[in-house]
Amino acid sequence: MIAVLRSVNRVLLGVAGLVLLVLGGAVLAVGLGVEAPSWWIHGGRDDVLLADPERTRWRDAGWWWPAVLAALAVLFLLALWWLVAVVRRRRLAEVLVDTGDGEGALLRGRALEDVLSSEASALDGVARAHVRLRGRRTAPEARARLLLEPDVDPGEALDHLTTRALAHARNSAGLASLPAKVRLKGVRHRAERVS
Repeated sequence: MIAVLRSVNRVLLGVAGLVLLVLGGAVLAVGLGVEAPSWWIHGGRDDVLLADPERTRWRDAGWWWPAVLAALAVLFLLALWWLVAVVRRRRLAEVLVDTGDGEGALLRGRALEDVLSSEASALDGVARAHVRLRGRRTAPEARARLLLEPDVDPGEALDHLTTRALAHARNSAGLASLPAKVRLKGVRHRAERVS
């Protein structure tokens, strides 16, 4: 989902920037006296964006204003969704560690993610591991994806993850609990021939 959002974000920004650059440059060129083509929206330097006949052409049609308002509402909702998706943080930036003296310390979320990922990758039968932290800094939650070798027992790999990597992270950060959602996936391999 994050890769899709990142791609949509880049494409929308690129298209919007290109359209604004072309339109702005064309309007500036016509304003500076460059001859505009016959199909262009501006005829010359003193031309307005929408003349009276263009503005009032659809005024008497009953469908015009509801269609315009519906299109603007859809554009507004899409822009709002895009803004919320871009601004919302998906990762936990820091974790509050209780030091016992009432002060507390801050641990970078990425550092804890990297340690969890490397410790989970070191488990027997795990080809690759990826861990992300979400939630609040006083109550983080882990999201882990494990890529398992073909001959490993998924239950055993999950047990090792919870009793080793997650337990170490929970104890070292002084957290009361560290809930986790784990996705297990097997490595693709060719079928073995049985004779």
